[in-house]
Amino acid sequence: MNHWFERFPQLRQRRVLISILAAFAVASIGGYAMATGEKKTADAAPAKAVLAVKLISPQTVDWAQNIAANGNVLAWQELQIGTEIGGLRLVEVNAEVGSVVKKGQMLARYNDETIQAELAQVKAAVAEAEAALNEAQENANRVRQLGNSGSLSAQQITQAMTQERTAQARVASAKAQLVSAQARLNQTKIVAPDDGVIVARSATLGAVSQPGQELFKMVRKGRLEWQAEVTASESTRIKVGQAATFTVASGKVFTGKVRQIAPSVDVRTRNLLVYVDVKNDDPNLTTIKPGMFAKGQIAVGQGKALTLPGSAILLRDGFANVFVLDSKAGGNKVKQVRVQIGRQSQGLMEVSGIAPDAKVVASGGGFLADGDTVRVVK
Repeated sequence: MNHWFERFPQLRQRRVLISILAAFAVASIGGYAMATGEKKTADAAPAKAVLAVKLISPQTVDWAQNIAANGNVLAWQELQIGTEIGGLRLVEVNAEVGSVVKKGQMLARYNDETIQAELAQVKAAVAEAEAALNEAQENANRVRQLGNSGSLSAQQITQAMTQERTAQARVASAKAQLVSAQARLNQTKIVAPDDGVIVARSATLGAVSQPGQELFKMVRKGRLEWQAEVTASESTRIKVGQAATFTVASGKVFTGKVRQIAPSVDVRTRNLLVYVDVKNDDPNLTTIKPGMFAKGQIAVGQGKALTLPGSAILLRDGFANVFVLDSKAGGNKVKQVRVQIGRQSQGLMEVSGIAPDAKVVASGGGFLADGDTVRVVK
C-alpha cells in the first residue's frame, strides 16, 4: 500500500488533508455540543436576586386638607400720628422706632409759650365778661322789681333786658374761645391714641410744625396679620375662624386664625385676600416685621389620603417613583412606577398613581432597576 502512495505522492497529500478536515469537524461538533449544553444550563438556572427588600402597602389616613397661599405680613391697623397746629417748634421727642407705647403717653411736645399766653388772655376775657354779666343781671333784676310800679319807662326796661342778654352772649363767646385755646394747648402735646408699637418716626427736634404733618407711625396694639392670596375657587372652602400657619424668610413658623375674607376678587390677579390674625403671645413675634413675604397654608378640614413613607419614594430624572412587585411578571420581579406626591407630614407623603393594595419596596429603591429580581424579607 505504501509503495502505491510513493508512486503517487499527490494521493498521500490528499489523505493528510482529509484527516485534518475530519479532525476540525469533530472539534466543531464537540464545541457546539458544549456551548449548547452551557446555554441550556444557563437558561435553566433561576435569576439571582440583586437585593433583599421589605414590602409595604400604602396606608389610607385621615389627613388635614390645606389650601396653600402666599402673601405679605402687614399691620392689623397702622395709625398715622401728626399735629393739627402750625408755626410751633418741636422741643421734645420721647419715642423712637420700636418703642412700645401706651394710650395717652406723650410722644412729643411743641413749644407752648404762645398758646399759654393766648390762654391767659382768653381767661381774662372770660372773667371780664362774667363781671359784666353780673352787673347786667343786677340791673335787670331791679328793673323787673320796679317794672310794675310805673317808675320806669318801657324803653328803660327793654334796654336793661337787652344788656343782660348781651352780657350772657359775651360770656358764652369768651368761654368758647377758652375751650379753643385749651384745645390748642393740648395739641402741643402729641400723645399715643392707643396702645401700640412705633414703626416710623419723622419728628425732628427743633422742626417747625405744619398742620397735618405726620410725626409717627404706629402699629395699633402691636397686632400683625398675614394677608394671604387664594384663588376664587379655593376661597369657597375658607371660613372665618379656621387655623392657618405660615413661614417667613427666616424659617420661623407662625400660627393664626382667619379673621376676615375679602368680599371681592382682584380683577387683575383673580385672587382673593384672606386676613389671618397672628397670635399676639407668640414668642417669635418680634422676628417678623410688616412688609415681610410669607407662604403658608390654611386648614379647611379633614380628608382621606393614600400615603407612603418617604423612604419608599425615589426621585429620578426630576420625577417621583416607587418600585412595586410585578405580579404579572412572575417571581419576585419589581417594576418602576411613576407617582405624584402631595402633602407631607411626620415622614409620610401623600401619593397617587398606584393601587391601594400595591406591594411597594419600603426602602433601597436607589439600588434597583426596572425588572430586577428581589428577595422579599419580613
